[in-house]
Amino acid sequence: MAGTTLTDRALIRLSGEDVRGFLQGLVTNDVAGPLPVWAGLLSPQGKALFDFVVWGDGEDLLVDCERDAAGDLARRLTLYRLRRPITIVHEAELCVHWSREGEGDPRLPALGRRWLAPGADAAEGWHEHRLRLGVPEGRAELGDGQTLWLEANAAELNGVSFSKGCYVGQENTARMNWRQKVNRRLVVVETDADPGDAALAWYPEFGLAVARVRVDAMAVSWGRVIVPEWLRAAVS
Repeated sequence: MAGTTLTDRALIRLSGEDVRGFLQGLVTNDVAGPLPVWAGLLSPQGKALFDFVVWGDGEDLLVDCERDAAGDLARRLTLYRLRRPITIVHEAELCVHWSREGEGDPRLPALGRRWLAPGADAAEGWHEHRLRLGVPEGRAELGDGQTLWLEANAAELNGVSFSKGCYVGQENTARMNWRQKVNRRLVVVETDADPGDAALAWYPEFGLAVARVRVDAMAVSWGRVIVPEWLRAAVS
């Protein structure tokens, strides 16, 4: 049987008094309703610091995030916690799993099935599958605090609620949505050449890179921009 564990993902468990209300006031998506949802924690200027999937586990919440960023994310959440009786810890018993077959990823059904369970053998093929569908994730691909959340295609990938209450970075995000003007987008680019500083991330083993490009061009000189079906209406 093929492995399913995404070994580069980690889980942070939030437990205690009104953890949904706590996270609701911080992140871009509505965590008071059905879960899972994809969401971001932004700077006050509306730029992406972290992205993650939020799951429910009884009264607790589980934040499914990039493993290399988990420590920084937990520290950032702890700063916002102040004196609330909320515990923020690494979840050691469960892991994030993925399969091409089925649905369950809140961003895009074509990404496949996503679920939480005890660890198993490592999954293979996730990153190339995700990138071929034009979906960036993680600090490097999202620009490490340099990309506005709507530039990360958050509206198209179900990563933002425009009807919930305030959250960090909400003002700029809502203003950009109201103006219906997103000048740049994160895209995946097919390339065999090293793009250098022109890309946010490069994966030579896949012949793919992630870059932020102007919508009025949707092109780069060093490769072919992938414009998936789910993004076409937004950039046409």
